[in-house]
Amino acid sequence: MNKQSGDSVLKAPRLARWALTAALGVGVIAACAWSRPPKPPVPLDTSGSAAPQPWQRYADWPRADWKEFSTLRQAASPPVSAIPKVDLPITADAERGKLLAFDRSRGGGCVACHIMGKETPSMPGNVGPDLSEIGKMRSDDWLFGYIYDSRRYNPGSVMPPWGVHGLYNVDEIKAIVAFLRTLQSPQTFADNREDPAKRPLPVETRDNLDPTENPGLFAIDKAEALYRKPGPQGKACINCHAAPATAFRTWAAAMPRFEPQLGKIMGVEEFVTRHARATTGNDWRLQSEENIALSVYLRHLANGATISVDLKSPEAEAALLRGQALMARKIGQLNFACQDCHTPEKAANKWIRGQYLTESRGQLGHFPTWRTSRGEIWDMTKRFQWCGVAIRANELPPDAPEYGDLELALTAMNIGQKISVPGVRH
Repeated sequence: MNKQSGDSVLKAPRLARWALTAALGVGVIAACAWSRPPKPPVPLDTSGSAAPQPWQRYADWPRADWKEFSTLRQAASPPVSAIPKVDLPITADAERGKLLAFDRSRGGGCVACHIMGKETPSMPGNVGPDLSEIGKMRSDDWLFGYIYDSRRYNPGSVMPPWGVHGLYNVDEIKAIVAFLRTLQSPQTFADNREDPAKRPLPVETRDNLDPTENPGLFAIDKAEALYRKPGPQGKACINCHAAPATAFRTWAAAMPRFEPQLGKIMGVEEFVTRHARATTGNDWRLQSEENIALSVYLRHLANGATISVDLKSPEAEAALLRGQALMARKIGQLNFACQDCHTPEKAANKWIRGQYLTESRGQLGHFPTWRTSRGEIWDMTKRFQWCGVAIRANELPPDAPEYGDLELALTAMNIGQKISVPGVRH
């Protein structure tokens, strides 16, 4: 036997012993892991609602009740309707039709989405096509039918079903048709700010982390005081989380998440309410000053962190699908869905009512946001609620599971973006 083959024989037992030792080691580690007690669930008060009770719409918001139209929770809107028969050609008062088309109180009016000839009021939109020459392109019956219920012609239309949803009656639509028939010449704008195709895009140049630019930063001072103040049970947040800058460095970037104790998606705001109740006894309801302040604080601690949420667990996958379906759900008297305004295939990157509609990606990382037009901080749920009210749909309470699913779906679109809170927007 040569030396090389002898060495192989001698090494064989050593290799076997090493393999056995390694296997035993893995077994010991696995056994230890198996016997290790599971991590206890985060203390949460799961009883009752996290929202103010009874829930009522904010006092300075419209008080109308649109219960006859769909919400994120229930289908109630009238279905696609047959078009009423009208005598042709339509004879009506074109001047009255112009006033109706330009009346922004009727769901924004036609000029919210269309340029409409030489007399177009200031700041028209371009979600819909330029109608300045529509009078020589379409027949009276087509114009009447499309205004009455555009869904009969285009099921995915972003145009409200003005007639069947009761925004205009038959005589008013006839007057609008008479006005549209007078539109025969292209419109040109002397000022690019009036032309939605050339209007300068809004650019946010304010430093949202400068307190002289963003009053929302003062919420952090309030939150830091709340963090240290003992609640009714004699404990404060700082008793368990003595180094918040370390403990919450990336925590908010992984929210919202499915919470088994609630059986739904839970965001930062509802966590604040239910965790505080369970640990300190404080009842910081959703959208209270205390809740908003702590929401800003916890996200501010995660500034610069990359948004990354769980989308792989079965519960998260199901919630994501529900949220995506809600984004496609048309609601309210104006019959809009989230995707109608915020996808490039529909109205995103265009103007409506003089406001620029942005895409869904990029809309999350700055919430909660100081809204200069309101003089207050809004969290993402309040933004969802206002979108509903703005299109004349009844909102849900802020702890509604539908808003959690929506937030997860929107967060999924913003994965990879950075947190920068509080934001500042008009």
